[in-house]
Amino acid sequence: MISPQNISISAYRALADIVVVLHMAFVLFAAMGGILAFKWRRAAWFHIPAALWAALIEFTGWECPLTPLENWLRRLGGEVGYQTGFIERYLLPALYPASFTRSLHISLGFLVLGVNLAIYVTIWRRQAPSRGRRRVNNTI
Repeated sequence: MISPQNISISAYRALADIVVVLHMAFVLFAAMGGILAFKWRRAAWFHIPAALWAALIEFTGWECPLTPLENWLRRLGGEVGYQTGFIERYLLPALYPASFTRSLHISLGFLVLGVNLAIYVTIWRRQAPSRGRRRVNNTI
């Protein structure tokens, strides 16, 4: 069995970096993954729960479980973990110069829901039969 003592410091740092990449991929998938449903309808089965989870995290102010996992791996790798969340640490410095407020959390939650709702409404409208046409049943 692998124990924390048997793994090198650089391995912990690499694992922490992998968690960051996976976390970023999840954030992008939750925010914009509905676009995949245009091409692959079954993607919605994975995307809708991801988007709802991401919005729930933003609305409630909960911490995503990947953040403490990354911090734990960083500490085992001899680095200092960070006290803020993933979005505050990696995304906000690039996107927003101001501090991350509770209202911004809520706004991001609504943004995730709104963007994805618009995507799924568009998909639904494309799939729905035209209201002006009548279906004809050609059975004998």
